[in-house]
Amino acid sequence: MSKTNYLENLRYDFPASIVVFLVALPLCLGIALASGAPFFSGLIAGVVGGVVVGFLSNSHVSVSGPAAGMAAVVLAGISTLGAYDVFLVALVLAGIIQMIMGMMKVGTIGEYFPSGVIRGMLTAIGMIIIIKQIPYALGYDSAAFFDEEGGMGGIQSIATALDYLNPSVIIVFFISMAILTVWDIPAVKKRVGMVPAGLIVVVAGTLISELVFNQLANGWQIPSAHKVNIPVPENFAEFITLFTLPDFSALSNKSVYIVAVTLAVVASIETLLCIEAADRLDEQRRVTSTNRELLAQGTGNLISGLIGGLPVTSVIVRTSANVQAQARTKTSTILHGLFLLIASLSIPDLLNRIPLASLAAILIVVGYKLCHPSVFARTYEKGAGQFLPFIITVIAVVATDLLMGVAIGVGISLIMILRGNLKHGLVYNQVAQDHGTQFNIRLAEEVSFLNKAAIRHRLDEVPAESQLVIDASNTIHIDSDVLEIIHEFRDIKAKQRNISCTLKGFTQENSGRGV
Repeated sequence: MSKTNYLENLRYDFPASIVVFLVALPLCLGIALASGAPFFSGLIAGVVGGVVVGFLSNSHVSVSGPAAGMAAVVLAGISTLGAYDVFLVALVLAGIIQMIMGMMKVGTIGEYFPSGVIRGMLTAIGMIIIIKQIPYALGYDSAAFFDEEGGMGGIQSIATALDYLNPSVIIVFFISMAILTVWDIPAVKKRVGMVPAGLIVVVAGTLISELVFNQLANGWQIPSAHKVNIPVPENFAEFITLFTLPDFSALSNKSVYIVAVTLAVVASIETLLCIEAADRLDEQRRVTSTNRELLAQGTGNLISGLIGGLPVTSVIVRTSANVQAQARTKTSTILHGLFLLIASLSIPDLLNRIPLASLAAILIVVGYKLCHPSVFARTYEKGAGQFLPFIITVIAVVATDLLMGVAIGVGISLIMILRGNLKHGLVYNQVAQDHGTQFNIRLAEEVSFLNKAAIRHRLDEVPAESQLVIDASNTIHIDSDVLEIIHEFRDIKAKQRNISCTLKGFTQENSGRGV
């Protein structure tokens, strides 16, 4: 799109960028909280996702930044590596991996993961987010909260939190949840238009904390430990010191590379899923290059890692807000990133008044939408082939970690595919004739080595002293392993059992050597 078009569309993009900024600000802080990372890292990722990825991507409606779907991965990664600056090394490497993926044109990687496993991964992430936010909703504060590697570790934190209930925090949390619930009612949503619910929640929580609880007797004030904590620089030089640099001495740590691969794969899958959704939302039906998107996201993660930010991906919540606000070009995305930078420089003291309970409410709603009961119901309706990998992935991710859980889910999917191939690849029937029963095996269009077991099983079932026709008339390709089984049966086993075996439709094209 030409420069003239960008300028012409600025009257749409500028208002949209303000809406996206207001949606993104509380989410950047909230996702940093859910990730166990510094609050400032969420703002850095928001700026990088908006400005850097927005500039490099050729999607005009997608908005990138820190994503709730990555929070569990970051939390586990920081716990595994023991320090945030070491985690940043893994993020830098993840960015490089994504850039290589983009240059190698593997933007279709997301299509190779079973949808049931991807759905299970996102559902489990939603459950982990909810588990991890409940202590903040109750007013429990502990550095040990982030020491757990597995998703189940949050349950112990919840049990401990019950001994440290803070009534002021709980009140703010329930008011925040009430606002989010009311805001989601269609009739209310129609009236409030584009006013972001997250913004109303943090404003309401902050006002209640500052104007109500701070005026009451001691014991009602919300302690600073239960609020956002962003360093407040006195000047630009101090602002520069807020950026965390990666500790590259950790390159000798093997775990860094495991975390890097996990970050690259999960961030790429989430981005590609969101980009597909963004293209559907785009009224102009512009198609985004997935390979260029991976290159843009990789560059964003490389830069974010170098200056202390969280991982960035394309994010559907902000993208939807951008489209609904009638953004026309990626100018909106870039401007929202610049607004986040201005907020980081100009109002850190104001941001530090936001109660963590308000952010926890926002994240719990985000998590609930990821693991909504309807997801379980819809997947169950798709049958065991979808539901079993889905539910096993959910359980495995929550009980172990994301990489292991997804690996287990993919493994279950492969097992089910192999089992399915025992039943497919051929049609088997028998026809009564005057001179006896004729057994027919009609091969599918594509017959691979995965069909070996099914074909061998059917051949063994053919009774002695009978007639057999193996028909490949509609077959495009037959794997050499299968051909070997068929020819062995015709030339040896059929003669031993006095079976008349006829091969039909085997040609040079589909079998490489014909009959």
